[in-house]
Amino acid sequence: MKNYKSVLLALALTIGNAIYSQHQIGHTTITFQDANRGSRNIETEIYYPAQMAGTNTTAVQDTFPVVVFGHGFVMSWDAYENVWEEFVSKGYIFVFPRTEGSIVSTNHQEFGWDLQFLVNQMQLEGSTPSSLLYQVVAPETALMGHSMGGGAAFLAADSLNNNVNLKTLVGLAPAESSTNGVSSINSSKNVTVPSLIFSGSQDGVTPPTDHHIPMYDSLASSCKTFINIIGGAHCYFANSNFACDFGEGTSSSGISISRTEQHDTYFDFLALWLDYTLKYNCDAFDEFNDSLNTSNRITNNQACTPNQTPSINDNGGTLTSSITGVSYIWYLNGSPIANSNQVSIVVSQPGDYEVEVFFINGCSEISSPYTVVATSVNDFGFDNEFSFYPNPTSSKIIFKNVNQRELETIIIYNTLGQSIHPFQITTNQIDVSNFQKGIYFISLRNSIKKLIIE
Repeated sequence: MKNYKSVLLALALTIGNAIYSQHQIGHTTITFQDANRGSRNIETEIYYPAQMAGTNTTAVQDTFPVVVFGHGFVMSWDAYENVWEEFVSKGYIFVFPRTEGSIVSTNHQEFGWDLQFLVNQMQLEGSTPSSLLYQVVAPETALMGHSMGGGAAFLAADSLNNNVNLKTLVGLAPAESSTNGVSSINSSKNVTVPSLIFSGSQDGVTPPTDHHIPMYDSLASSCKTFINIIGGAHCYFANSNFACDFGEGTSSSGISISRTEQHDTYFDFLALWLDYTLKYNCDAFDEFNDSLNTSNRITNNQACTPNQTPSINDNGGTLTSSITGVSYIWYLNGSPIANSNQVSIVVSQPGDYEVEVFFINGCSEISSPYTVVATSVNDFGFDNEFSFYPNPTSSKIIFKNVNQRELETIIIYNTLGQSIHPFQITTNQIDVSNFQKGIYFISLRNSIKKLIIE
Protein backbone atom coordinates (compact mmCIF):
# COMPACT_ATOMS: atom_id res chain seq x y z
CA MET A 1 0.00 0.00 0.00
CA LYS A 2 1.35 3.43 -0.89
CA ASN A 3 0.44 6.78 0.60
CA TYR A 4 0.54 10.13 -1.15
CA LYS A 5 4.16 10.72 -0.09
CA SER A 6 5.31 7.56 -1.81
CA VAL A 7 3.43 8.46 -4.96
CA LEU A 8 4.94 11.95 -5.05
CA LEU A 9 8.41 10.51 -4.45
CA ALA A 10 7.99 8.07 -7.31
CA LEU A 11 6.80 10.89 -9.57
CA ALA A 12 9.76 13.06 -8.59
CA LEU A 13 12.18 10.24 -9.29
CA THR A 14 10.57 9.58 -12.66
CA ILE A 15 10.89 13.23 -13.60
CA GLY A 16 14.45 13.25 -12.23
CA ASN A 17 15.44 10.31 -14.41
CA ALA A 18 14.05 12.08 -17.46
CA ILE A 19 16.23 15.07 -16.65
CA TYR A 20 19.29 12.90 -15.98
CA SER A 21 18.99 11.31 -19.42
CA GLN A 22 19.82 14.70 -20.93
CA HIS A 23 23.18 15.11 -19.18
CA GLN A 24 26.30 15.68 -21.23
CA ILE A 25 29.36 13.59 -20.31
CA GLY A 26 32.44 15.23 -18.85
CA HIS A 27 35.79 13.51 -18.35
CA THR A 28 38.85 14.06 -16.22
CA THR A 29 41.98 12.09 -15.38
CA ILE A 30 43.36 12.15 -11.83
CA THR A 31 46.35 10.26 -10.49
CA PHE A 32 45.63 9.56 -6.84
CA GLN A 33 48.23 8.37 -4.34
CA ASP A 34 47.52 5.84 -1.62
CA ALA A 35 49.77 6.84 1.27
CA ASN A 36 49.07 3.54 3.06
CA ARG A 37 50.69 1.58 0.22
CA GLY A 38 53.95 3.43 -0.30
CA SER A 39 52.23 6.35 -2.11
CA ARG A 40 51.04 3.97 -4.81
CA ASN A 41 49.95 5.86 -7.93
CA ILE A 42 46.41 5.10 -9.11
CA GLU A 43 45.77 6.73 -12.46
CA THR A 44 42.01 7.09 -12.72
CA GLU A 45 39.60 8.04 -15.50
CA ILE A 46 36.44 9.75 -14.23
CA TYR A 47 33.26 10.40 -16.24
CA TYR A 48 30.62 12.68 -14.76
CA PRO A 49 27.44 14.61 -15.70
CA ALA A 50 28.65 17.87 -17.20
CA GLN A 51 27.19 21.11 -18.45
CA MET A 52 29.11 20.55 -21.70
CA ALA A 53 30.66 17.39 -23.11
CA GLY A 54 34.44 17.25 -23.04
CA THR A 55 37.53 16.99 -20.87
CA ASN A 56 37.65 18.98 -17.61
CA THR A 57 34.35 20.70 -18.36
CA THR A 58 32.18 22.07 -15.57
CA ALA A 59 30.10 19.47 -13.75
CA VAL A 60 26.35 19.78 -13.40
CA GLN A 61 25.66 21.45 -10.06
CA ASP A 62 23.94 18.56 -8.34
CA THR A 63 25.05 15.45 -6.45
CA PHE A 64 25.41 12.10 -8.22
CA PRO A 65 26.04 8.57 -6.96
CA VAL A 66 29.42 7.00 -7.71
CA VAL A 67 30.23 3.71 -9.43
CA VAL A 68 33.83 2.51 -9.02
CA PHE A 69 34.50 0.08 -11.89
CA GLY A 70 37.22 -2.54 -12.29
CA HIS A 71 38.34 -3.53 -15.81
CA GLY A 72 38.94 -7.06 -17.06
CA PHE A 73 42.26 -8.88 -17.42
CA VAL A 74 44.56 -7.13 -19.95
CA MET A 75 41.64 -4.87 -20.83
CA SER A 76 41.71 -1.10 -20.46
CA TRP A 77 39.04 1.23 -19.19
CA ASP A 78 38.09 2.41 -22.68
CA ALA A 79 36.59 -0.99 -23.48
CA TYR A 80 33.70 0.09 -21.24
CA GLU A 81 32.65 3.18 -23.13
CA ASN A 82 29.30 1.44 -23.60
CA VAL A 83 28.79 1.51 -19.83
CA TRP A 84 29.72 5.11 -19.10
CA GLU A 85 27.82 6.45 -22.10
CA GLU A 86 24.70 4.63 -20.92
CA PHE A 87 24.78 5.62 -17.26
CA VAL A 88 26.66 8.90 -16.82
CA SER A 89 24.00 10.65 -18.88
CA LYS A 90 21.43 9.25 -16.43
CA GLY A 91 23.08 10.86 -13.43
CA TYR A 92 25.98 8.68 -12.25
CA ILE A 93 29.70 9.26 -11.85
CA PHE A 94 31.83 6.39 -13.20
CA VAL A 95 35.37 5.89 -11.92
CA PHE A 96 37.90 3.63 -13.69
CA PRO A 97 41.33 2.87 -12.21
CA ARG A 98 43.90 2.05 -14.90
CA THR A 99 46.15 -0.06 -12.67
CA GLU A 100 46.97 -3.78 -12.97
CA GLY A 101 46.81 -3.99 -16.75
CA SER A 102 49.89 -6.14 -17.22
CA ILE A 103 49.65 -9.57 -18.83
CA VAL A 104 52.46 -11.05 -16.70
CA SER A 105 52.32 -9.43 -13.26
CA THR A 106 48.70 -8.64 -12.47
CA ASN A 107 48.01 -8.51 -8.73
CA HIS A 108 44.32 -9.05 -8.01
CA GLN A 109 44.60 -8.08 -4.36
CA GLU A 110 46.28 -4.78 -5.21
CA PHE A 111 43.55 -4.10 -7.76
CA GLY A 112 40.91 -4.79 -5.12
CA TRP A 113 42.65 -2.36 -2.79
CA ASP A 114 42.71 0.23 -5.58
CA LEU A 115 38.93 -0.07 -5.93
CA GLN A 116 38.52 0.11 -2.17
CA PHE A 117 40.72 3.21 -2.00
CA LEU A 118 38.70 5.00 -4.69
CA VAL A 119 35.41 4.45 -2.84
CA ASN A 120 36.75 6.61 -0.02
CA GLN A 121 38.83 8.93 -2.21
CA MET A 122 35.85 10.01 -4.28
CA GLN A 123 34.12 11.26 -1.14
CA LEU A 124 37.20 13.36 -0.36
CA GLU A 125 37.23 14.62 -3.93
CA GLY A 126 33.64 15.80 -3.54
CA SER A 127 34.52 17.76 -0.39
CA THR A 128 37.66 19.45 -1.74
CA PRO A 129 36.96 23.05 -2.92
CA SER A 130 39.69 22.93 -5.58
CA SER A 131 38.31 19.76 -7.17
CA LEU A 132 36.37 19.73 -10.42
CA LEU A 133 33.87 17.52 -8.59
CA TYR A 134 33.46 19.71 -5.50
CA GLN A 135 29.95 19.26 -4.03
CA VAL A 136 29.00 16.97 -6.92
CA VAL A 137 29.73 13.58 -5.33
CA ALA A 138 26.84 11.89 -3.51
CA PRO A 139 27.59 9.55 -0.58
CA GLU A 140 25.95 6.56 -2.27
CA THR A 141 28.56 4.37 -3.96
CA ALA A 142 28.64 1.10 -5.89
CA LEU A 143 31.50 -1.30 -6.58
CA MET A 144 31.27 -2.83 -10.03
CA GLY A 145 33.58 -4.73 -12.34
CA HIS A 146 33.93 -7.09 -15.25
CA SER A 147 35.82 -10.39 -15.26
CA MET A 148 39.02 -9.83 -13.25
CA GLY A 149 37.66 -6.44 -12.17
CA GLY A 150 34.45 -8.11 -11.03
CA GLY A 151 36.41 -10.52 -8.85
CA ALA A 152 38.51 -7.62 -7.52
CA ALA A 153 35.29 -5.76 -6.66
CA PHE A 154 34.37 -8.69 -4.38
CA LEU A 155 37.78 -8.39 -2.68
CA ALA A 156 37.18 -4.65 -2.21
CA ALA A 157 33.63 -5.11 -0.89
CA ASP A 158 34.91 -7.58 1.69
CA SER A 159 37.25 -4.89 3.03
CA LEU A 160 34.48 -2.25 2.97
CA ASN A 161 31.82 -4.30 4.73
CA ASN A 162 31.11 -1.58 7.32
CA ASN A 163 31.53 1.38 4.95
CA VAL A 164 28.39 3.53 5.15
CA ASN A 165 28.80 4.79 1.58
CA LEU A 166 28.95 1.39 -0.13
CA LYS A 167 25.38 0.52 -1.10
CA THR A 168 25.74 -2.27 -3.67
CA LEU A 169 28.11 -4.66 -5.44
CA VAL A 170 27.67 -5.55 -9.12
CA GLY A 171 29.66 -8.23 -10.94
CA LEU A 172 29.69 -8.66 -14.73
CA ALA A 173 30.89 -12.23 -15.31
CA PRO A 174 33.15 -11.87 -12.23
CA ALA A 175 36.26 -14.03 -12.20
CA GLU A 176 37.39 -15.97 -9.16
CA SER A 177 40.60 -14.23 -8.06
CA SER A 178 42.63 -16.82 -6.19
CA THR A 179 46.11 -15.37 -6.68
CA ASN A 180 48.17 -13.73 -3.91
CA GLY A 181 46.46 -15.86 -1.27
CA VAL A 182 43.01 -14.30 -1.77
CA SER A 183 39.73 -15.59 -3.15
CA SER A 184 36.74 -13.67 -4.45
CA ILE A 185 34.51 -16.60 -3.52
CA ASN A 186 35.75 -16.50 0.07
CA SER A 187 35.42 -12.72 0.17
CA SER A 188 31.77 -12.97 -0.90
CA LYS A 189 31.03 -14.72 2.41
CA ASN A 190 31.66 -11.38 4.13
CA VAL A 191 29.72 -9.17 1.70
CA THR A 192 26.39 -8.02 3.15
CA VAL A 193 25.39 -5.13 0.84
CA PRO A 194 22.73 -5.82 -1.84
CA SER A 195 24.50 -7.58 -4.70
CA LEU A 196 23.80 -8.33 -8.35
CA ILE A 197 25.71 -10.77 -10.57
CA PHE A 198 25.31 -10.98 -14.35
CA SER A 199 26.40 -14.09 -16.22
CA GLY A 200 26.42 -15.16 -19.87
CA SER A 201 25.16 -18.72 -20.27
CA GLN A 202 27.81 -19.51 -22.93
CA ASP A 203 30.74 -17.96 -21.06
CA GLY A 204 33.76 -20.25 -21.50
CA VAL A 205 36.30 -17.73 -20.20
CA THR A 206 34.93 -17.74 -16.65
CA PRO A 207 32.48 -20.67 -16.68
CA PRO A 208 29.49 -19.75 -14.47
CA THR A 209 29.61 -23.01 -12.49
CA ASP A 210 33.21 -22.30 -11.44
CA HIS A 211 33.09 -18.53 -11.01
CA HIS A 212 29.79 -16.62 -10.96
CA ILE A 213 27.51 -19.15 -9.27
CA PRO A 214 29.85 -19.95 -6.33
CA MET A 215 30.24 -16.22 -5.69
CA TYR A 216 26.48 -15.76 -5.70
CA ASP A 217 25.89 -18.76 -3.45
CA SER A 218 28.49 -17.54 -0.95
CA LEU A 219 27.20 -13.97 -0.66
CA ALA A 220 25.94 -12.98 2.79
CA SER A 221 23.76 -10.21 1.35
CA SER A 222 20.22 -9.85 2.64
CA CYS A 223 19.26 -9.19 -0.99
CA LYS A 224 21.14 -10.81 -3.85
CA THR A 225 20.20 -11.53 -7.46
CA PHE A 226 21.79 -13.70 -10.14
CA ILE A 227 20.88 -13.00 -13.76
CA ASN A 228 21.87 -15.49 -16.46
CA ILE A 229 21.64 -14.00 -19.96
CA ILE A 230 20.51 -16.75 -22.32
CA GLY A 231 23.03 -17.26 -25.12
CA GLY A 232 25.27 -14.57 -23.63
CA ALA A 233 29.05 -14.29 -23.79
CA HIS A 234 31.83 -13.30 -21.41
CA CYS A 235 33.23 -10.38 -23.40
CA TYR A 236 29.89 -8.99 -24.56
CA PHE A 237 29.51 -6.99 -21.35
CA ALA A 238 32.13 -4.64 -22.82
CA ASN A 239 32.79 -3.22 -26.25
CA SER A 240 34.90 -5.26 -28.65
CA ASN A 241 38.38 -5.79 -27.24
CA PHE A 242 41.09 -7.83 -28.94
CA ALA A 243 42.48 -9.54 -25.83
CA CYS A 244 39.08 -10.53 -24.44
CA ASP A 245 37.60 -11.51 -27.79
CA PHE A 246 40.65 -13.66 -28.61
CA GLY A 247 40.31 -15.52 -25.32
CA GLU A 248 36.61 -16.03 -25.85
CA GLY A 249 37.16 -17.28 -29.36
CA THR A 250 39.26 -20.14 -27.99
CA SER A 251 37.04 -21.05 -25.03
CA SER A 252 33.37 -20.13 -25.56
CA SER A 253 30.87 -21.76 -27.90
CA GLY A 254 27.17 -21.57 -28.61
CA ILE A 255 26.88 -17.78 -28.25
CA SER A 256 23.49 -17.03 -29.79
CA ILE A 257 22.95 -13.29 -29.24
CA SER A 258 24.78 -10.21 -30.47
CA ARG A 259 26.90 -7.89 -28.36
CA THR A 260 24.25 -5.19 -28.77
CA GLU A 261 21.51 -7.54 -27.56
CA GLN A 262 23.56 -8.44 -24.48
CA HIS A 263 24.17 -4.75 -23.76
CA ASP A 264 20.46 -4.00 -24.04
CA THR A 265 19.58 -6.88 -21.73
CA TYR A 266 21.90 -6.13 -18.88
CA PHE A 267 21.50 -2.34 -19.19
CA ASP A 268 17.74 -2.71 -18.66
CA PHE A 269 18.21 -4.60 -15.41
CA LEU A 270 21.25 -2.64 -14.22
CA ALA A 271 19.51 0.72 -14.63
CA LEU A 272 16.68 -0.38 -12.36
CA TRP A 273 19.07 -1.91 -9.83
CA LEU A 274 21.22 1.23 -9.59
CA ASP A 275 18.16 3.47 -9.33
CA TYR A 276 16.98 1.32 -6.42
CA THR A 277 20.24 0.90 -4.51
CA LEU A 278 21.86 4.30 -5.18
CA LYS A 279 18.86 6.60 -5.69
CA TYR A 280 16.40 4.91 -3.29
CA ASN A 281 13.79 4.47 -6.01
CA CYS A 282 11.72 1.66 -4.50
CA ASP A 283 9.41 1.57 -7.51
CA ALA A 284 12.47 0.69 -9.62
CA PHE A 285 13.00 -2.39 -7.46
CA ASP A 286 9.39 -3.45 -8.03
CA GLU A 287 9.90 -3.07 -11.78
CA PHE A 288 13.21 -4.93 -11.55
CA ASN A 289 11.47 -7.90 -9.91
CA ASP A 290 8.60 -7.79 -12.39
CA SER A 291 11.12 -7.96 -15.23
CA LEU A 292 12.85 -10.93 -13.62
CA ASN A 293 9.57 -12.81 -13.75
CA THR A 294 8.53 -11.83 -17.27
CA SER A 295 11.71 -11.48 -19.36
CA ASN A 296 12.37 -14.27 -21.87
CA ARG A 297 15.97 -13.10 -22.29
CA ILE A 298 17.21 -14.36 -18.93
CA THR A 299 16.90 -16.94 -16.20
CA ASN A 300 17.49 -15.85 -12.63
CA ASN A 301 17.88 -16.69 -9.00
CA GLN A 302 17.14 -14.31 -6.16
CA ALA A 303 17.23 -14.29 -2.38
CA CYS A 304 15.87 -11.06 -0.91
CA THR A 305 14.29 -10.56 2.49
CA PRO A 306 11.21 -8.45 1.73
CA ASN A 307 10.19 -5.48 3.83
CA GLN A 308 7.27 -6.52 6.00
CA THR A 309 3.99 -4.61 6.07
CA PRO A 310 3.30 -3.31 9.58
CA SER A 311 0.08 -3.60 11.52
CA ILE A 312 -0.95 -1.51 14.53
CA ASN A 313 -1.22 -2.90 18.05
CA ASP A 314 -3.40 -1.01 20.55
CA ASN A 315 -2.49 -1.19 24.23
CA GLY A 316 -4.94 1.00 26.11
CA GLY A 317 -4.58 3.97 23.79
CA THR A 318 -0.89 3.53 22.97
CA LEU A 319 -0.55 2.50 19.32
CA THR A 320 2.57 0.54 18.37
CA SER A 321 3.91 -0.59 15.00
CA SER A 322 4.25 -4.37 14.78
CA ILE A 323 7.43 -3.88 12.71
CA THR A 324 10.64 -2.15 13.78
CA GLY A 325 12.25 0.12 11.19
CA VAL A 326 14.83 2.90 11.05
CA SER A 327 12.19 5.66 11.13
CA TYR A 328 8.42 6.16 11.17
CA ILE A 329 5.62 8.50 10.13
CA TRP A 330 2.20 8.19 11.75
CA TYR A 331 -0.93 9.46 10.01
CA LEU A 332 -4.31 10.52 11.36
CA ASN A 333 -7.13 10.55 8.82
CA GLY A 334 -4.55 10.56 6.02
CA SER A 335 -2.47 13.50 7.30
CA PRO A 336 1.00 13.16 8.87
CA ILE A 337 1.14 13.62 12.64
CA ALA A 338 3.84 16.11 13.64
CA ASN A 339 6.85 14.75 15.55
CA SER A 340 5.71 11.13 15.17
CA ASN A 341 9.06 9.49 14.29
CA GLN A 342 8.70 6.76 16.87
CA VAL A 343 7.54 3.16 17.02
CA SER A 344 4.61 4.08 19.33
CA ILE A 345 2.29 7.04 19.75
CA VAL A 346 -0.46 7.92 22.20
CA VAL A 347 -3.96 8.39 20.82
CA SER A 348 -4.96 12.04 21.01
CA GLN A 349 -8.35 11.92 19.30
CA PRO A 350 -10.67 9.54 17.44
CA GLY A 351 -9.95 8.72 13.79
CA ASP A 352 -8.13 6.42 11.39
CA TYR A 353 -4.46 5.90 12.30
CA GLU A 354 -1.78 4.52 9.97
CA VAL A 355 1.95 3.99 10.44
CA GLU A 356 4.54 4.11 7.65
CA VAL A 357 7.74 2.25 8.51
CA PHE A 358 11.00 3.06 6.70
CA PHE A 359 13.66 0.38 6.33
CA ILE A 360 17.44 0.41 5.93
CA ASN A 361 17.12 0.17 2.13
CA GLY A 362 15.24 3.49 2.08
CA CYS A 363 11.91 1.91 1.15
CA SER A 364 8.80 1.96 3.29
CA GLU A 365 5.62 0.02 3.94
CA ILE A 366 2.41 1.45 5.38
CA SER A 367 -0.17 -0.26 7.55
CA SER A 368 -3.87 -0.58 6.96
CA PRO A 369 -5.91 2.06 8.83
CA TYR A 370 -6.64 1.36 12.49
CA THR A 371 -9.82 3.11 13.64
CA VAL A 372 -10.03 4.63 17.11
CA VAL A 373 -13.63 5.43 18.02
CA ALA A 374 -14.76 8.14 20.42
CA THR A 375 -15.82 5.72 23.13
CA SER A 376 -12.38 4.19 23.28
CA VAL A 377 -10.85 7.64 23.66
CA ASN A 378 -13.15 8.39 26.55
CA ASP A 379 -12.18 5.08 28.11
CA PHE A 380 -8.63 6.41 28.33
CA GLY A 381 -9.84 9.22 30.57
CA PHE A 382 -9.41 11.91 27.92
CA ASP A 383 -11.49 15.05 28.02
CA ASN A 384 -11.79 17.84 25.50
CA GLU A 385 -11.11 20.41 28.21
CA PHE A 386 -7.69 20.88 29.76
CA SER A 387 -6.20 23.66 31.83
CA PHE A 388 -2.84 24.84 33.10
CA TYR A 389 -1.37 27.51 35.38
CA PRO A 390 0.26 29.95 35.93
CA ASN A 391 -0.39 31.89 32.75
CA PRO A 392 1.53 34.16 32.14
CA THR A 393 4.66 32.37 33.36
CA SER A 394 8.43 32.52 32.96
CA SER A 395 9.45 29.11 34.28
CA LYS A 396 6.94 26.28 34.16
CA ILE A 397 3.30 25.46 33.60
CA ILE A 398 1.34 22.95 35.65
CA PHE A 399 -1.52 21.01 34.05
CA LYS A 400 -4.79 19.99 35.66
CA ASN A 401 -6.83 16.99 34.53
CA VAL A 402 -4.07 15.81 32.17
CA ASN A 403 -2.35 12.47 32.58
CA GLN A 404 1.32 11.79 31.92
CA ARG A 405 0.63 9.96 28.68
CA GLU A 406 -1.23 12.96 27.32
CA LEU A 407 1.58 15.35 28.28
CA GLU A 408 3.86 13.52 25.87
CA THR A 409 1.49 14.34 22.96
CA ILE A 410 1.42 18.10 23.61
CA ILE A 411 2.65 20.37 20.82
CA ILE A 412 3.62 24.00 21.50
CA TYR A 413 3.61 26.50 18.61
CA ASN A 414 4.84 30.05 18.23
CA THR A 415 2.87 32.77 16.45
CA LEU A 416 4.43 31.70 13.13
CA GLY A 417 2.91 28.26 13.48
CA GLN A 418 6.30 26.63 14.14
CA SER A 419 6.49 23.86 16.73
CA ILE A 420 8.93 24.66 19.55
CA HIS A 421 11.48 22.14 20.83
CA PRO A 422 12.80 21.03 23.14
CA PHE A 423 10.91 21.33 26.38
CA GLN A 424 11.25 19.17 29.46
CA ILE A 425 8.26 17.20 30.69
CA THR A 426 7.92 16.08 34.31
CA THR A 427 4.87 14.93 36.27
CA ASN A 428 2.00 17.27 35.30
CA GLN A 429 4.52 19.98 34.36
CA ILE A 430 6.35 21.38 31.36
CA ASP A 431 9.49 23.51 31.77
CA VAL A 432 9.34 26.57 29.44
CA SER A 433 12.15 28.55 31.07
CA ASN A 434 14.20 28.47 27.84
CA PHE A 435 11.40 30.04 25.79
CA GLN A 436 11.69 33.63 24.62
CA LYS A 437 9.09 36.12 25.82
CA GLY A 438 5.95 36.20 23.74
CA ILE A 439 2.72 34.42 22.87
CA TYR A 440 2.56 30.66 22.26
CA PHE A 441 -0.19 28.12 21.68
CA ILE A 442 -0.58 24.71 23.29
CA SER A 443 -2.31 21.98 21.27
CA LEU A 444 -3.90 19.01 23.06
CA ARG A 445 -7.04 16.90 22.48
CA ASN A 446 -7.79 18.72 19.25
CA SER A 447 -8.00 21.95 21.22
CA ILE A 448 -5.67 24.95 21.39
CA LYS A 449 -5.05 27.33 24.31
CA LYS A 450 -2.93 30.49 24.47
CA LEU A 451 0.21 30.65 26.64
CA ILE A 452 2.05 33.87 27.53
CA ILE A 453 5.73 33.77 28.44
CA GLU A 454 6.87 36.86 30.33
